Amino acid sequence: MFPPIAGASPPALPQGCTCARLRRLTRRITAVYDRELAAAGLRVTQYSLLSVLRHAAGAEGMPVTELAARMDMDRTTLTRNLKPLIDQGHAALASDAQDRRVRRALLTPQGAAALEAARPHWLRAQQEVNRTLGEATVADLHHWLDTVTPAFRPEGEAA
Repeated sequence: MFPPIAGASPPALPQGCTCARLRRLTRRITAVYDRELAAAGLRVTQYSLLSVLRHAAGAEGMPVTELAARMDMDRTTLTRNLKPLIDQGHAALASDAQDRRVRRALLTPQGAAALEAARPHWLRAQQEVNRTLGEATVADLHHWLDTVTPAFRPEGEAA
């Protein structure tokens, strides 16, 4: 599926913890994005949240429960990640017009501006990852991740 890595040993049966290996890679790639996005005052988790709010939520925002599901986060983690964005004025929480019990997360005009300012920094990070791994490998990786991620859907969650 993925091209061989120069100098790497041939594949063998899996040994060790897959989760630990994935988390180590994730930390290293996250560091690339965070390093670039720091100039815009954001972390990659914040950039991702703002991006989802812009592209998926629209002007009326998105119920927090739906946003958590879209981000593959539990509500507590999402709330913890939203708090600094709300404190900075990049995002807001509002009651739903039809059901006051439902809280909707939305992108503020200040958040939209922060997202626009951060985009070139995110693009530089993405280009660094593409250069480091190779564009074909990144495309294969994206395809593989999009294919296997649903296999780990929480029990009872609809397909």
